[in-house]
Amino acid sequence: MTQQIEIGRLLRAGTTGFIAGCRVSQLTVPAFGALVRAPLGEGYQVYGLIHDIHIDDDGLVRQLVTADNVSAEVMKDNRERRIVPVEMSVLAVGYEQDGKVHHLLPPRPPLSLDVIYLCDDKDITRFTERFGYFRHILNGKDVPVGEVLAAHIFQAGKARGAESGKWIESATQEVITLLRDDYPTLMSVLGALGEVV
Repeated sequence: MTQQIEIGRLLRAGTTGFIAGCRVSQLTVPAFGALVRAPLGEGYQVYGLIHDIHIDDDGLVRQLVTADNVSAEVMKDNRERRIVPVEMSVLAVGYEQDGKVHHLLPPRPPLSLDVIYLCDDKDITRFTERFGYFRHILNGKDVPVGEVLAAHIFQAGKARGAESGKWIESATQEVITLLRDDYPTLMSVLGALGEVV
């Protein structure tokens, strides 16, 4: 079994998405557009795509920003022992129940403090065999659709190794089909895809 990479814990959730938090020191792993999962036991887990990574300020940071000559030690201390979490907004794109992947909204969201894991190449390949989850991305509110799709398609293609070109082409054709009546969004998505493929 491959090593599971924990990227954070759940702060709050709903059916359409959730917010996970992590320490600043964990921020090297999650990336914009990455597929993540929240296993909830009994053969059930929720899948989502990171569509925003947000770092809030606190009182100390506000003071340090205006200070002159902040030492490297203070910067390191603030980044490594920071109490305010890095927040990742995740768009729910499907779930797995008893070994079967569904590209529907999950029947129930994860619970507070559930662990969120980064999907490995095997998980990504399995989840992205079909494109039904694209509709969740295209309908996401406050989601930069073109950028999320481009980042996700690039990462999912990479997970396939030698078959990446064929999968990326199929994914792009699916996007064109889904957005054929929404020319402005289609151009935005294709423009973003052009930057990564």
